[in-house]
Amino acid sequence: MVKHALLEVEGLKTYFQVDKQRVAKAVDGVNFSINSGETVALVGESGSGKSITSLSIMKLVGKPGKIREGQIRFDGKDIVPYTDKQMAKLRGSEMAMVFQEPMTALNPVFTIGNQLIETIKKHKKLSKEQAHQKAVEILKTVGFPRAEETMKEYPHQLSGGMRQRAMIAIAISCEPKLLIADEPTTALDVTIQAQILDLLDEMKKKFNMAVLLITHDLGVVAEYADRVMVMYGGQIVEQADVKELFIEPKHPYTSGLLESLPNLDDDVDRLGVIEGTVPPAYDFPVGCRFSDRCKFVKDRCRESNPQLLEKEHNHKVRCYLFE
Repeated sequence: MVKHALLEVEGLKTYFQVDKQRVAKAVDGVNFSINSGETVALVGESGSGKSITSLSIMKLVGKPGKIREGQIRFDGKDIVPYTDKQMAKLRGSEMAMVFQEPMTALNPVFTIGNQLIETIKKHKKLSKEQAHQKAVEILKTVGFPRAEETMKEYPHQLSGGMRQRAMIAIAISCEPKLLIADEPTTALDVTIQAQILDLLDEMKKKFNMAVLLITHDLGVVAEYADRVMVMYGGQIVEQADVKELFIEPKHPYTSGLLESLPNLDDDVDRLGVIEGTVPPAYDFPVGCRFSDRCKFVKDRCRESNPQLLEKEHNHKVRCYLFE
């Protein structure tokens, strides 16, 4: 029997119809895979297409957005043609998501216990008492010392870190095979960030989950990811094992991101800066998406977009410099 990756994304294109003339190509031909028990980071600036990629995998892209092309194979089955009913069965039980801001993701009018029990009962054949007991156990697992009391509390009664833990508890309550964490520590202070990321890593190992970690924090990537995908302009521009990427980045955009990181060993007055901004998804350059900001740009770069090609073992890059 041929072993396949848990998640395989192939030729994914998610577009938004801005108006009659303009189409925003938020995700434009993305390919990648994730294996069970692996953490893959998706990094890039705001507007590069990271969150839309994750929402496409969960099939949560709202109108006017639409998956125009491509396959999303989960456990060997293409879920792009799945109906809302089929996806509702899959979400929560097989794949789950931790969103950026728990205060908007959690329902403010229901207790934490209500929201946990609802998720468990929807996907597991348990009585109300059994579901309650499982919910309490999960809250203890994610670090709530007063789990029984927390069951009766509302989201606004919890701190930011505890709300994020509650979100993780709901996400892992049915032991999904895939967990998507979209900027899970954005609004938290540094010590709480580390606790949340340690918790996600612990849950990954406990349940042998695949984790897609979406972030713009390269320090987090270095600490927690196995592989990294760098995204720019709706496309993956570089993909490599985490150590390889940090030691030998190839794409000028990846190099620019790494140069903008502070390093205590370097005696520099100013950090590196990538000039300009990410172009809007309805107005990408004709050639390479990064051509307007790249210091190595040549005429060819402005004429056609390079392919994402493997240059070394498991190291892919989308750049004419490496052809």
